[in-house]
Amino acid sequence: MPHRVTFQPYGWQRSQETPLSSEYDFSLANIGRLEAVNGLSRVQLLRPGSLLKFVPEEILIHGRDFRLLRVGFEAGGLEPQAFQVTMAIVQARAQSGQIQKYAGLTLSKAGQSPGSRKPPIPLLEISEDWETERKKQRARGWRVSTVNERFDIATSLPRYFWVPNRTLDSEVRRAFGHFHQGRGPRLTWHHPGGSDLLRCGGFYTASDPNKEDIRAVETMLQAGHSDVVLVDTMDELPSLADVQLAHLRLRALCLPDSSVAEDKWLSALEGTRWLDYVRSCLRKASDISVLVTSRVRSVVLQERGDRDFNGLLSSLVQLLSSPEARTLLGFQSLVQREWVAAGHPFLTRLGGTGASEEAPVFLLFLDCVWQLLQQFPAEFEFSEFFLLALHDSVRVPDTLTFLTDTPWERGKQSGQFNTYTQVYTAAYSQPPAGNSINPQLSVWDWDLRYSNEQILQFHNPGYNPEHCPDSWLPRQQPSFMVPGPPTSVWLFCRGTLTPLNQLCPWRDGPSLLTVSSRWLPRLAISSESLADQEWGLPSHWGACPLPSGLLLPGYLGPQIRLWRRCYLRGRPDIQVGLSAPTIAGLQNELSHLQELLRKWTPRIPPEDHSKKRDPNTILNPTEIAGSLMEQFQPFWMEISL
Repeated sequence: MPHRVTFQPYGWQRSQETPLSSEYDFSLANIGRLEAVNGLSRVQLLRPGSLLKFVPEEILIHGRDFRLLRVGFEAGGLEPQAFQVTMAIVQARAQSGQIQKYAGLTLSKAGQSPGSRKPPIPLLEISEDWETERKKQRARGWRVSTVNERFDIATSLPRYFWVPNRTLDSEVRRAFGHFHQGRGPRLTWHHPGGSDLLRCGGFYTASDPNKEDIRAVETMLQAGHSDVVLVDTMDELPSLADVQLAHLRLRALCLPDSSVAEDKWLSALEGTRWLDYVRSCLRKASDISVLVTSRVRSVVLQERGDRDFNGLLSSLVQLLSSPEARTLLGFQSLVQREWVAAGHPFLTRLGGTGASEEAPVFLLFLDCVWQLLQQFPAEFEFSEFFLLALHDSVRVPDTLTFLTDTPWERGKQSGQFNTYTQVYTAAYSQPPAGNSINPQLSVWDWDLRYSNEQILQFHNPGYNPEHCPDSWLPRQQPSFMVPGPPTSVWLFCRGTLTPLNQLCPWRDGPSLLTVSSRWLPRLAISSESLADQEWGLPSHWGACPLPSGLLLPGYLGPQIRLWRRCYLRGRPDIQVGLSAPTIAGLQNELSHLQELLRKWTPRIPPEDHSKKRDPNTILNPTEIAGSLMEQFQPFWMEISL
């Protein structure tokens, strides 16, 4: 069964070391629209199962990853095969429609067995990986629970996760039953200063827990802290339907054949709401990072399903607060833990099931990360090209990383386990039995699809190596991590901390002490950020400096930009002028700019060169080229070093 279509331009040869990475390579799942063209007016949209009505001179492959590939058939050359080639693509799309999502590829290089490969990062499929990560985070108050080892609590949860030391597995089992889809509170990240970031599903209010169950739930939410903040994750964030609609509008706008006039393009971009949603996510993540770093407390992200925006916010908070997460390996581990292992429904959200719940939340997250990379270029070890590779990998059927909805499905299809007890499975989670892929292969095995030269571009040449992850905050820092108020619980909503009388919805009376008025924060207003509120209150705590390693991004107006290298890839004219990944690419772009300057700049007579130049006088091409060379030379030297 074919899974991809690859074209080889004249004179181009595929390298044996890069079997699956080129601009001429499309997975069938990535083809969003296929068009056959003959002449100027004859165009046919080819859907799976369509019959081609003429011999095409050209076919257009519109990728769901914003790529556009134009394949021309020369007269007297490939033209007789044009009909056959086009119909082969149409038929392959029709045949792969129902099973594409479960058909992975087992890849191996010459002389290397896939089973002998060691994963580049821990895949968190065994308890030892979770224990290693727990020790790395120095989360001494937590332990690895095996209560879901056979997926008898929730198939969407990982087999292992972190719970408080003093909580028994029997209590975990009962407590998780009172949360939506069985996704109870568990640790997602331990801040070196002492705070804990947790995530969970919504309270199952229809349940009727006894006093012991309520006490277990409260113990897990408090996580040993006297200060607890419940974060309403979806407050001020878009719905899944909003994200899907914005992404569809963005893709339609960025196509080369978009009908939007150039003078109205920016207004149309604003109308997609995509950048607004990026802004909302960054603002909320920034607020939560302040909550985590300003006081020693338990911060709980609560989303009804706990599988979409909880992962997005948790990941962004760690990127803003932890230099370790900004390294190449650290970021990959972050995505594996907060998205893959945590059960984000990649297959459904990316349209692989045909269900109505399609919404590219993970792609929205990657856009947020790109925004951070633009605002803090020296803080990230990975580059924009790594984000592009990850963006494009979500639709490549080479591994099961992004081709399943739950850890249970991923493990079942890879043959990782043969016995299990299924209690909860989403309606769309019905994978067939069988072993179609090697469990050791993941999307992080970049060398199976990319050359060494391409992988080198994943590294950011402007990264400051002095940002050592091991030295930024090794122990609790009382200088800025201050204890929370005694036995207090808050709700963070609408940018404001509001005191709550109880932590769980099932109690008739308050589950925690009523918060004293002296702990009330000021109301959030547009001119005051949460950072201003947190580090300014109460006054007797004294001035607290901005924590080391914390990034607070800008999210107003032009601070949020369009990811042009990703979304405008189908328009080569727009790509010219974007910084190239190599010195040779920079030289080519500089030559192109010099050529444009020769065409556009009025010629200045030689006798005028000796005159004192007016500041508003346009430089001639030679002078501008020399100035550009002087500006670029230090950058080239830095890259070459």
